[in-house]
Amino acid sequence: MDDVFNIMERYDYDASQLISMLHDTQAKFNYLPKEALELLGERLKVPLPEVYRIATFYKAFSLTPKGKYHVKVCLGTACHVRGSQRILDQVELRLGIKNNETRKDGIFSLESVNCLGCCAIGPVIMMNEEFIGNVKTSQVERILKKYG
Repeated sequence: MDDVFNIMERYDYDASQLISMLHDTQAKFNYLPKEALELLGERLKVPLPEVYRIATFYKAFSLTPKGKYHVKVCLGTACHVRGSQRILDQVELRLGIKNNETRKDGIFSLESVNCLGCCAIGPVIMMNEEFIGNVKTSQVERILKKYG
């Protein structure tokens, strides 16, 4: 957990920066490990239930490991009317996992979201930080092969 100590040090062990520390911790581990949350609470003198409340309130945080490639499929209205549910179904089929699951090999995790904020190019898949717009079901296999 040396990485967590380094993160806290960057923020001068300032408990008011807990959310930023959680972001950095998740970026390092690809989720928020229990040990990291306990260490943050202990060293910042923030009660553990409060650390968990913050970690579970924000959708950006995860208490379970995510894949190397985190696939988000937008199911917002604009994407939905353009077939995003079929895109999600195809991603599930190709990856062999359901929504909100991570493959056992740790390469991919899948999540549907309500909106990615790029309605004009829907349906949209987000691979980590990359947006892929105007996705067709016939493109899903090629998109996934590019990453793993």
